[in-house]
This record gives sequence, C-alpha cells and structure tokens, in this order.
Amino acid sequence: MPDPALITSTDPASATPADAATPADAATPADAATPADAAAPADAAATAGTAPRESGGARPPRSAATRAAILAAARDRFAAEGYERATIRAIAKEAGIDPSMVMRYYGNKAGLFAAASEIEVHAPDLTHVPHGELGARLVRHFLERWEADETLTGMMRVGVTNDAGAQRMRKVFAEQIEPVLSAVCPVPEEAEMRSGLIASQILGMALCRYVLHIPPAVALSHDEVVAWLAPTIQRYLTADLP
Repeated sequence: MPDPALITSTDPASATPADAATPADAATPADAATPADAAAPADAAATAGTAPRESGGARPPRSAATRAAILAAARDRFAAEGYERATIRAIAKEAGIDPSMVMRYYGNKAGLFAAASEIEVHAPDLTHVPHGELGARLVRHFLERWEADETLTGMMRVGVTNDAGAQRMRKVFAEQIEPVLSAVCPVPEEAEMRSGLIASQILGMALCRYVLHIPPAVALSHDEVVAWLAPTIQRYLTADLP
C-alpha cells in the first residue's frame, strides 16, 4: 500500500485529508461532497489517464491488474448509479482497493469516468468494400467488436442511465463512425441522417443482445444477425430517399 502522505491530486481541491488518509469503509463525507467526485464530465479529457507525481518527480508504479479492476468497478457503478451518484469510495470498495489508489491513478472522478468510458470501435474502411456488401460488412464488424470488448457493453449501460454516458456515446459515434459512413454515402449532405438510422439498428441489436439479453436476439448466430440486419443497413446507407 503506497504511503497516502505522498499522494497528491491533479485537482488540488480534491486532496482533502479525508480522501487521502481514511480507510475505504470510513463514514466520512469525502466521497459525498469533495470536488473530486463533483467534477463535471466535461473536464474529463484534462485528467483522463493521468497519475499524480510523487515528491521526487517520478510517476508512481502502475499495476495493469489494479487499473483493470478499478475501471471494471467504475463501469459497473456508473452504469448502476449514474455519474453523479457513483462515488470514488464505492468504486474502490468494489475493486477491493483503498480509495487513495483510485485518486493516484486517475486524479478525480472526472478522470476516472473519462478512462472508464474510453471507446475505440475500430470502424472499418468501407471505401474498398464492394458496394453491395457494405451493410453486411458493417453488421459483422460491430458484432465482432461488441463481443471482443466489454467496454462497449458497459458504456451502453451507462449511456441509457445518465446523460454523461449518453454524451460520451454520441461523441464516439460522431467522431469514429460518421466519417466512415460519410466516405461511402452517395449524397454527402445526407450522411448524418443516414448514420443516425444505421445507429438505430446497430445499437438496437446490441442493446437487446448484450444488455437486456432478450433470448431470441441472444440465440441468433452471427450469420443470422447479418442476414437479417444487413439489407436494412444497406438500404439506410445507399438507397434513394423514400
């Protein structure tokens, strides 16, 4: 256990004695009212992935296993309680560590949220895909991505329970998916509208299959999901307006 006396915070206001030195189960107001927990998600980009430095100037050693446990617990808490109600102390308890370790790795709750909600969908380059196979290529890609990365499912849960998560999902869509679809959209000025229609199908299936676990959606094989969804995605992307 690192010496809490050496810990500083990227958010000076959050470095209160209560957060720095109390045990994880102490009934203090540290999580309920500290600036670290109250920090707005909009500030998350400034603190994501940062760890405070010790007095000697070197970054403290990082443990991949500890970070993974913190992020998994954070996704669960943010999904269950929303950004505002989830606390550093509750996340640390679920991860089985002291709250000071969360502060050491992520600075404050905004930084933790940014790290926990970081998503890379690796949208495929569609410019070399045969025109008639665009829908199938997209559906299969997202099925594979969803089943390879639990972060996507975790952030979908967060996105349907609080506005901070929804904003994050919208940003991912706008920055990572819309440009890929725009590159193959026959009418560029219609790309945003068509992208929204495609999202309604892709995210709808993901919600039913991976979050709500609706049995018929779960039971479908990849080939069956592609066979059902691809024609609709293809139409949304390339067909003339109705």
